[in-house]
Amino acid sequence: MPARIDHLVIAARSLDEGVRWCEATFGVAPGAGGTHPLMGTHNRLLKIATPDFPRAYLEIIAIDPAQKPARPAAFHRWFDLDDPALQLALAREGPRLVHFVAEVPDADATLHALARHRIDRGRLLEASRDTPAGRLDWRITVRDDGQRLFYGALPTLIAWGAAHPSDGMAHSGVRLRSLALSHPRAGDLERALHAIGLAGVPVSSGAPHLRAEFDTPRGTVMLDSKGT
Repeated sequence: MPARIDHLVIAARSLDEGVRWCEATFGVAPGAGGTHPLMGTHNRLLKIATPDFPRAYLEIIAIDPAQKPARPAAFHRWFDLDDPALQLALAREGPRLVHFVAEVPDADATLHALARHRIDRGRLLEASRDTPAGRLDWRITVRDDGQRLFYGALPTLIAWGAAHPSDGMAHSGVRLRSLALSHPRAGDLERALHAIGLAGVPVSSGAPHLRAEFDTPRGTVMLDSKGT
């Protein structure tokens, strides 16, 4: 199995705000998610799969004020959620696309491939949670400083166990049409994506951003990370 887009990450100041954003943006409510005790975060999920992106889903994620992360205080949460600049942007402008995650067949080998390009994608952490459909187990790369890298355009890596979360999700009516990336160091980003084994994601030179296009009950929707 080659690497492929697993899910897109929408950061929100609060999960309730993220749910309202989803309903206003796509015309549908996200499905159930879960909590992440290790990181002190929680999420809601929305299936956006198509034949081109067969297991893709959207993750709306926020810091959970009811949880204290089990991870040592010296380590930051994933996806730059502890970054003051990102949190300020979320407070001013609302939830936004900030990152994406790529599923890889061999996460250890992929980390070594990135290291040959002098890219530290982070250590592999073991994670799991129970769902009505059964237990989900996965390994995911998280840097100690929580950074996404390349303004979110270099994906976090994930390797799932026997089950995948989209297997138990209902079709939402929202479908991912495309994902495109832009960065001033486009060549470096392209080489990193090649090392991951992720093909079919166009990269252009310019201001850093991710741009995703969707078919939705409200027509075509474009999301842009706005360089945050």
